[in-house]
Amino acid sequence: MATVTASLARRIATSGNLDLKTSLAIRVVAVALLCFLVTAALALFGTYRDVRQANERLADIISRQLQVQFFRIDAGLEAPARFPILEPAIDGVLGAGQCIRFLKPDGSLERSNCVGVSQGDATPPAWFLALAAGVRALHLEHSGDSSVRLGEAATVYLEVHNPGRRPLRGQVRDAWPPSAGATPRQHDPRVPAGHRRRLALTLRPTRRGDRRAARVTVRSLGPLGLAARQGSRVVPWTVRALPPFTARRYLPSRLARLRELDGRAAVRVRGQGTEFDSLREYVLGDDVRSIDWRASARASDVMVRTWRPERDRHLLLVLDTGRTSAGRVGDAPRLDASMDAALLLAALASRAGDRVDLLGYDRAVRASVSGVGAAELLPALVNALAPVESELVEADMRGLVAAVLARAPRRSLVVLFTGLDAAAVEEGLLPGLPALTRRHRVLVASVADPAVAAMAAGRGDAPAVYAAAAAERVGAERRRTAALLGRLGVTVVDATPAELAPKVADTYLALKAAGRL
Repeated sequence: MATVTASLARRIATSGNLDLKTSLAIRVVAVALLCFLVTAALALFGTYRDVRQANERLADIISRQLQVQFFRIDAGLEAPARFPILEPAIDGVLGAGQCIRFLKPDGSLERSNCVGVSQGDATPPAWFLALAAGVRALHLEHSGDSSVRLGEAATVYLEVHNPGRRPLRGQVRDAWPPSAGATPRQHDPRVPAGHRRRLALTLRPTRRGDRRAARVTVRSLGPLGLAARQGSRVVPWTVRALPPFTARRYLPSRLARLRELDGRAAVRVRGQGTEFDSLREYVLGDDVRSIDWRASARASDVMVRTWRPERDRHLLLVLDTGRTSAGRVGDAPRLDASMDAALLLAALASRAGDRVDLLGYDRAVRASVSGVGAAELLPALVNALAPVESELVEADMRGLVAAVLARAPRRSLVVLFTGLDAAAVEEGLLPGLPALTRRHRVLVASVADPAVAAMAAGRGDAPAVYAAAAAERVGAERRRTAALLGRLGVTVVDATPAELAPKVADTYLALKAAGRL
């Protein structure tokens, strides 16, 4: 319109019928009209930008609140019939002229809340929305990584296919649980008609277990972004966060010791219950108890026996997943430290030629791995342990003992990862221990809190002294419980999370070297 006005002014000014004053007046009016149009356009653009930002902020707040309601429904904390609960989400955030509408899956109106505008006025013209690309016809599909080690990053892709006749311009939000650590939170794709776009999402989980995609929300913008079509749907995908297995750094040194015990290095060991390896001539320094007198009588020299550790023994790793394993030591629960130690022991024992099974138990079996070969053992254990969480119930030790005896009918090394709380051990574990120790070698591994040792060293003021006294009492109770288990023939390892895995591995190697498996 500004161009037409300027052109008309030039025509009138060049005609011979008008004098100079009239021509100048028309030029002034044309310039004023042009300035007015430019100012109006800038004001309209600024208003559009402010309204769009306000609507985007409101939509982001509403989507977060509704996502929380989804999680509460999935956890059984909220009744599905009450969804959506809009009032807590819109109180204090819904401004004048804004309207929130919740549509049913068939597109009909379920509920709406408006401030300063009637329901009819809040509805954009049908022809205006028709200019935006349709949302229901979009094809959405996830792909990418399905598992990741805790602390590492996984990449998941969302493929958006637009089969319609209009290009898609808008926002796409792929929602995941907060513990999935998904970034970015929103994409702004432009998908031409008949084309596909693949949107990348990086997940960095902060907790073990399965992280499932919640909902994908697509907002298709119309002309100038003043109206939009929006829809949400579930696009299934699961990423499993596996245990980090930080103790694998101890594996090379323990394998070197294992090779020495196993005879693949220039070392031979002797011990009760070990397997006979070979005969050789006696050299100065050999244990005289290893002399084979019958072989020496047949030979022209004194012969001694060499031994190697037993192979093809059975280990059963038992994780107590009851309430004692839920206590946090540092930044992680005790259960995570037990898992790390169990994985290191399993990797070491499988290399030693022993069979390893796993049992997670509190009042029911939470994880079980049995009869798996050495090559597939570690992946099977990691996948079985990933979704296991501590249950806030007292572990049923009698049921645990029965489950152990059912899975290990022959003599085995039973490694029980549990707490050393005096009450829990005396009331739960002690009554069932005789049934285990009569048939199996039992090793109890417990996670100690390093903060207790730090408290015990405090002497600065009166509160520190009281804290030190309490820490000493806790330490004395744990030592008394360990001694009580030791008198029943149980080997006890009580160590901090950083020391538990290598100490359990060293204890296993010592038992193997002594032939006590």
